[in-house]
Amino acid sequence: MKSKTRTPFLRATATGLTPGRVRPLALALSCVLLTACATVGPDYREPPPVDIGSGWTLPLASASQSADLSQWWSALDDPVLDRLMVTALAQNLDLRQAAARIDEARALRDRVAGEALPTAAAGASVNRRRQSENGPLPVGSIPGLDATQTIYDAGFDAAWEADLFGAKRRALEGASARLQATEAEAQGVRMRIVAEVARTWFNAVGARYELHAQQATLDTLQQTWELVRLRHALGDASAADVEAAYAQWTAVNALIPDIEARQRAAVLSLGVLLGAPPERELALLDGPLAPSTLRALPVGERADMLRRRPDVLAAERRLAASSADIGVATAELFPKLSIGVGGGFQALSTGNWFDASSSRFSILPLISWRLFDGGRVRAEIRAREAAERQAALAYEQAVLAALGDAERALVDYHGGLDTLARRGMSLDAARTSYGHARTRYAAGDIALVELLAAQRSLHEAETAAARAHTNAAVQLVALYKALGGGWDVSTAAPTATHSLRGATAPLAFSSR
Repeated sequence: MKSKTRTPFLRATATGLTPGRVRPLALALSCVLLTACATVGPDYREPPPVDIGSGWTLPLASASQSADLSQWWSALDDPVLDRLMVTALAQNLDLRQAAARIDEARALRDRVAGEALPTAAAGASVNRRRQSENGPLPVGSIPGLDATQTIYDAGFDAAWEADLFGAKRRALEGASARLQATEAEAQGVRMRIVAEVARTWFNAVGARYELHAQQATLDTLQQTWELVRLRHALGDASAADVEAAYAQWTAVNALIPDIEARQRAAVLSLGVLLGAPPERELALLDGPLAPSTLRALPVGERADMLRRRPDVLAAERRLAASSADIGVATAELFPKLSIGVGGGFQALSTGNWFDASSSRFSILPLISWRLFDGGRVRAEIRAREAAERQAALAYEQAVLAALGDAERALVDYHGGLDTLARRGMSLDAARTSYGHARTRYAAGDIALVELLAAQRSLHEAETAAARAHTNAAVQLVALYKALGGGWDVSTAAPTATHSLRGATAPLAFSSR
């Protein structure tokens, strides 16, 4: 039995339109709508301008020099740190999670892109059924038609919704921008891990440096104690002098376990940062750890820093996505055109299942338009516009926060270098003073209390110098992080621009 399928487009009413006249009218209207395709909503080009000032507040001779900070740690000439970085960037679990988030965002973008394409499905079925002979249609009484039938059916169905007003294009814009924001955030994770590995390593080295300073102080106090004991044996020093020298030695010796614990804790943290058990790098405790040479570095202009900041780039991409969301919501105000197509073969016998007489076909163009919905669409548009304003303010906030971070990090690091230099001068003076005091005490020219005072000054100067070096190294890491150091340039590509008053900074992100 042939299946007769009608093709409705617009219902023909008592206006004299016959099905034969409706079909060409439908095709003509479809062509008009397809040629009138437009993309509604705002076209995003760049974020609002943000005043970034005229330059750094701290006078810097290196401010105009642009530097490649993608692998800033290599300039420190520390092979151990280089090895730790390579391992962390390959195995750190936070970085691997960030890569998985990129894959997820890319898949969501691809899903949105697929929604603009037609969908098609194919299927086949065999339906064995029996119809009632006492129903409204007495099947059994119709000649040649049995109450029990087997229906063989095979065919396909396809559907497509024309993107007349750009809803799908805007959705793809938003999904692409969110993918780029996710990629920028992944760069932020990379920079954070780089900074954390360097900071932890510098803490371990600094603890070793401080431990060496304390050990040197202990050696000096040991020699002083033995000298006082010798003078006591000769009758030139009292027992109280011996006890005072011993008390100095025990006071410094009591500091050693805490320093060793801090060094061990830092090395254990390195193992976890490298995506391994904590004890992975315990061998570093027995190896030579030399403090890095710290110096001023070229920082470039403010706009250079903003080009590298993942938080700024991610905020700009989220703003672009919010702008696209307005277009998606606005498209709901306009008509939608969808076209469904179906076809196949249907028969009561396998012998003629795929004969030409068993074929069936249907086409269903459909126009739908939300004429009244209680203002829900317009409310959604207002909500998307408010979200875009929030994203614009968040972008401006990210720019200003980045400037604040970089300014504070610059001040801290340059202050740390100044402190380190002054601590070095103080240590040199303390060593010279202690040498004179020890010589004079051996000659009997000064009392023990003066020698112990010189020793205490030397001990304090050595400890302060070691801590100043560690603090400056940690501040250097904070500065590199604030300047956007650690960006993976191999996956960065300038694909958009955003305006900064006084400079135009190209956005960089992976466009894969």
